[in-house]
Amino acid sequence: MDFQLTDDQRALRTGMRELLERRFPRTRLRAVVDGDAERGDGGAARGGELDRALWRELGAAGLFALRVPESAGGVGLGLPEVVLAFEEAGRALLPGPLVATELAAGLSGSLTAGAARGETVVTALDEGGAPVEHLASADVVLALGPMAVEVIPAEEAARSAAPMRSVDPATPLHRTPPSRTRLDQAGRTDRMDQPGQAHQADRTDQAGPGRSGLTVRLRREAALLTAAQQLGSASRTVELAVDHAKHRTQFGRPIGAFQAVQHLCAQMLVRAESARSVVYAAAVTEDPGDIAAAKLLADEAAVRNARDCLQVHGGMGFTWEADVHLHLKRAWVRAGQWQSAAEGEEELAAGLVSTVETCL
Repeated sequence: MDFQLTDDQRALRTGMRELLERRFPRTRLRAVVDGDAERGDGGAARGGELDRALWRELGAAGLFALRVPESAGGVGLGLPEVVLAFEEAGRALLPGPLVATELAAGLSGSLTAGAARGETVVTALDEGGAPVEHLASADVVLALGPMAVEVIPAEEAARSAAPMRSVDPATPLHRTPPSRTRLDQAGRTDRMDQPGQAHQADRTDQAGPGRSGLTVRLRREAALLTAAQQLGSASRTVELAVDHAKHRTQFGRPIGAFQAVQHLCAQMLVRAESARSVVYAAAVTEDPGDIAAAKLLADEAAVRNARDCLQVHGGMGFTWEADVHLHLKRAWVRAGQWQSAAEGEEELAAGLVSTVETCL
């Protein structure tokens, strides 16, 4: 089986990278982190507020509509193409609830109608209890409960939410009470109980007792797209470490000439490429075990590569001016979203047990 990227997939990845380099360069990232960013309408952005103009441009470029059928105004591609695009977003540390907006773009309902075009910002409330990101900038909240998926107006969800300190300065977080995830206090919502109300509805989804098949599928897809972002960050920190090792001199030589630094960079590359192969494979198979493995490896690659990149940079890597700490902080936040390490390990263990029982 040939897992090489097609020409169209390479073009998609290149186009996404060029778009982000033009619209979200390093200077823009630093402005967001430092609190000096401006909104698309010329006003000042405060508290991690999203750039709506950039969000609409991402929508116009088709980022959120890659899996929406052409008959519905989308691009009509598949999960592998979305993974490539989200990898580039992770590489650039693009802030915002990208995963939730992409998921909502494929759902029917009046509240999510503008998600595919980037006109509606959608964040997510996961039954797993992870903090809600960018709630203050969102229009609606995609609430994934055990029995159904509901779409709630953001101002309604914010009534019971409290802001919390985020380790990532570009990802504001809110904590919601546990009862909120049960969806028993929601007011006006769009409710989706059947997988047929989402894109790619012809797929069968296996849900456990008392669980919605749509919820299970959306959480797995969200975990894979988050893994793609982690992969992009892991790859970028390899580039940052190698570039620094080439130009930073010590004892009259570039530090990349020293074996200890070479080993660090080599280990970073191995982690990133190992994660890449599993993330890409999971995008093709969409197997629960493959997705769990992809999230585990991508989380590890993103966090450990950022730490090793700090080591390569030495003392200056810990300064606010360097970008390395931003990758580490974003990796920490993403590692706790959609599928934790413990959940991924349980998924893999369940698959192994099932395989053994089948053989017996």
